[in-house]
Amino acid sequence: MPFARLFGLLAVLSLAIPAGRASAQILGDRLDANCSSVAKGNVENSTVTVICGMPHEQVVELVKLAASPAAGDRAVLLAKLNAIVPANSGFSVEAVARFLEILHEQPVNSDELADRFAQIAREHVRLLEEIRAFRVNDLEVQALREVAAAALQGAPNHDLARAKLEEARLLVRAKREKVAHVLEEQQREEAGLVREQAKVEAARLRFAEAARLFEQAAKLLPAEDRSARGADWNSAGGSWQTQGRDFGDNPALANAIAAYRVALQERTRERVPLEWAETQNNLGNALRTIGEHETGTASLEEAVTAYRAALQERTREHVPLEWAKTQNNLGTALATLGERESGTMRLGEAVAAYRAALQELTRERVPFEWAGTQNNLGDALKELGARESGTAHLEEAVAAFRAALLELTRERVPLYWALAQNNLGTALGTMGERESGTARLEEAVAAFRSALQEQTRERVPLRWAATQNNLGNALRALGERESGTARLAEAVADIRAALEEFTRERAPFDWARTQDNLGTALAVLGAREIGTSHLEQAVTAWEDCLRVIDGVLPTDWVQEIRGRRDLVKAEIARRLAK
Repeated sequence: MPFARLFGLLAVLSLAIPAGRASAQILGDRLDANCSSVAKGNVENSTVTVICGMPHEQVVELVKLAASPAAGDRAVLLAKLNAIVPANSGFSVEAVARFLEILHEQPVNSDELADRFAQIAREHVRLLEEIRAFRVNDLEVQALREVAAAALQGAPNHDLARAKLEEARLLVRAKREKVAHVLEEQQREEAGLVREQAKVEAARLRFAEAARLFEQAAKLLPAEDRSARGADWNSAGGSWQTQGRDFGDNPALANAIAAYRVALQERTRERVPLEWAETQNNLGNALRTIGEHETGTASLEEAVTAYRAALQERTREHVPLEWAKTQNNLGTALATLGERESGTMRLGEAVAAYRAALQELTRERVPFEWAGTQNNLGDALKELGARESGTAHLEEAVAAFRAALLELTRERVPLYWALAQNNLGTALGTMGERESGTARLEEAVAAFRSALQEQTRERVPLRWAATQNNLGNALRALGERESGTARLAEAVADIRAALEEFTRERAPFDWARTQDNLGTALAVLGAREIGTSHLEQAVTAWEDCLRVIDGVLPTDWVQEIRGRRDLVKAEIARRLAK
């Protein structure tokens, strides 16, 4: 029966005591000889029902006494155990009584009592050994552990032991949290210093290094500092974007996009809707900028999506100025897409977005932003006008650029003044090509040359290249109306200069468009010469252009270039046949 096994196990477990004690005796009899068969065998698997003369009924009685709340029963239990437990047992009478109480406290089937009792005894021995063996460096914590160990000696007080260990644990946690708090504050301090380093680098136009430092600052911050970390990733994106935009650094723009996307993991719409919208707007800017350099439209489409997402939170009612700025940015992405499409739908949407923005970005309220949006509106109107036979939209574009220049003065904002001058030149040049005289074209050349005084190759290489290309187009249009070739030669030189920065690898779309312009200038120049050298160079330029845009951009532009190329090839063949 199980109860016989129970006390047989107790006898065996009493052997598991420190060396130096006398041989353990088996419960139920003081004479070892009477119980040797049990002691030497595997008691857990024994079928003995009565051990050392203690019958099953006596075991049942002891368990009942242990379960009884009566003080008298307790005294009887201790007296009976004193008669059973040997003097040199590994467990005191009080410990055995406590083990019996534990069996009562936990629901145990009668046939499992022996195994559970053995388990309690084994775990108790192991627990004492581990507590004694393991020590900690913290004296306060160790003192509490020793109190817990003492509570398990004799009659085990498990509640006290547990309470003291819990007290020790809470003490360790408090000390750890204090250290962790100090560490977190140090992390924040270091991040702050790195952030200041980033601002130093940005102040001297080292935007790539500034971006790397902002990223380092974000990575230093503790996990719970989501707002600060999101702000640092957003700042990193801004620095990468400036590097990419101003220096034609496409890998930097790719880094900007990646940084903004990491920022959005911290700046979620649910947690911080306006910061989420700000980052969506910034992501749109980076996508739009890299999209301007690419021949495809995927990045530009993503930019439009990002801006429209931002406008879900940046509403006119809640944040009118931010709403207007994002409308302006949306207009720019739509206008750039419109430039690459044969229709005018996107350009019309861009004009609408700019005009919406100007409802809030008024000259009285925010003169600089008003001027910037006027400049952008003029750019979209210029593109619309270029696709129409009349000049109404072109006239509107010129008016918008001249309005922008009222605030974008060279003294205050030289680079923006130069940008507006460049855009004014493109509108004047398009109008000039539709007129019989040369006054508009001369104005366009003057505007481009003004822009190049500030838009130098060293400061803004891609903008410089764009203006060189535009200047070449205006000079080519003027040269077509003159009998000599001086203007045409100047045009070819300026457009070729633009290709030094508009490389196929760096800005494939701009490179292709500039190759098209170069082909046109060379063809006009070659038409006035006897040989075929410039005509052949024109064919090469157009074929280079077609290798990039064919199958990517609208077919009408592709077909137009092919038509011009084929006409020039026919002229070359005719001249060579003479």
